[in-house]
Amino acid sequence: MDLRSRSRGALLVLIALGVLVTSGCSSVVIGLPSSRLAPQESVGDGSVPIVGATDGPIDSLARNALADLQSYWSASFPDVYGEAFPPLTGGYFSVDPNDVDPAAYPQGIGCGTDPRDLENNAFYCSAQGVPNSDSISYDRAFLGQLAAEYGEVLPQLVMAHEFGHAVQARVGYPQTSIATETQADCLAGAWTAWVADGNGEFAQIDTADLDQLLRGYFLLRDPVGTGSGEQQAHGSYFDRVSAFQEGFDDGPTACRDEFGPDRVFTQGEFTSDVDFANRGNASFGDTQDIIAASLPEFWTRAFEEVLGGTFTEPTLDTFGGDPPGCASADVALVYCGDGGDGDAGLVAYDQRFAEQAYDLGDFALVTGVSIPYALAARDQLGLSTDDTGALQSAVCLTGWYSAQVYNQQLSTVTISPGDLDESVQFLLEYGNDPDVLADVELTGFQLIDVFRAGFLQGSGPCDVGA
Repeated sequence: MDLRSRSRGALLVLIALGVLVTSGCSSVVIGLPSSRLAPQESVGDGSVPIVGATDGPIDSLARNALADLQSYWSASFPDVYGEAFPPLTGGYFSVDPNDVDPAAYPQGIGCGTDPRDLENNAFYCSAQGVPNSDSISYDRAFLGQLAAEYGEVLPQLVMAHEFGHAVQARVGYPQTSIATETQADCLAGAWTAWVADGNGEFAQIDTADLDQLLRGYFLLRDPVGTGSGEQQAHGSYFDRVSAFQEGFDDGPTACRDEFGPDRVFTQGEFTSDVDFANRGNASFGDTQDIIAASLPEFWTRAFEEVLGGTFTEPTLDTFGGDPPGCASADVALVYCGDGGDGDAGLVAYDQRFAEQAYDLGDFALVTGVSIPYALAARDQLGLSTDDTGALQSAVCLTGWYSAQVYNQQLSTVTISPGDLDESVQFLLEYGNDPDVLADVELTGFQLIDVFRAGFLQGSGPCDVGA
């Protein structure tokens, strides 16, 4: 994100942005744990045979997820695609690449691959004319590490994503890698919602697990600065999380219909040596200048051209330690209306907290301060500022502001690759932290969902009467 002069374009032009996930495989190096139990063809609670599986918890998670994935797509596929779902013919393969018995895999795993080459990976094989086509293979040690770091739901997500590729193999793939991968994330999200609603016979996902699941997606994003047209592009953090949530919220029909050639992805390539060197981040001081310049610009134009009326810029300040006396709670992000410093109230943020948030990236800090600033805008519209609905609206409005930054509609700021990923990180890390904002009953998953709604749809879903 950079602070620079830009010519003003048409106000608040909303581009309907698309979101993507992974295609045929996900590959992340995160450690080398090893399961030492002997491979076997295992059938457990879900009655799904998995070549090479053990009786350990990771294979049980995978097996139960696969059983419910088969049930879900057998029931949903006819409604979405108008025909019966053909079951996978190549089977399923579990591997610990550090402890392989070649006799357990006489024809290798998916696509005839040597099981020792599966390290830190999972993939669906659709190639024809090779051994074990139409199959899913996974490194159980890799999935075990994901489970240890991010909970049991993430290995199930990996299975759901790869099963999404099996769905694509039956109906056709999108044109690009990034669309293929994110559509598979969307399909995984649709199944996850079905399980979270209590429909799964074997798999279980509690809604409280969803924040951890989204945190795990951070490992699965492409490196910041990767172009969306790369041959193996899987999507940015924001792209992948958004695709998953789209499937979770709107079901498999949205996954079928919303991943065509017009879908827009937020993943971007570094285009300058400066951006590459600083990973797209402005300095801390410049970031504070961006906040002070871009938020009043956005809200002035938003009031004039969308919301009606005139926006009066609140006082923007920082504090160290204790918040201003007008604050109703000891929090790091403050909006004070009546009793604040200035006719339009006071927006203030703790300087030490700002430095912590900045460690996530410059736009994480911008996202944080934008939330109480949006409360100031709500106050001027005669709306509440101190309840759960107000915070939900403020996060949605922050998504709207972020879309205008992304679409280059503000003269005082431009987007850099990875900025929107930092918004997701901030909301997961701090969005429901009562030491940062007033205590509310919203999960990080819900906050990202409303941020995404504002980003994609503008003010409409943000409960400001516009």
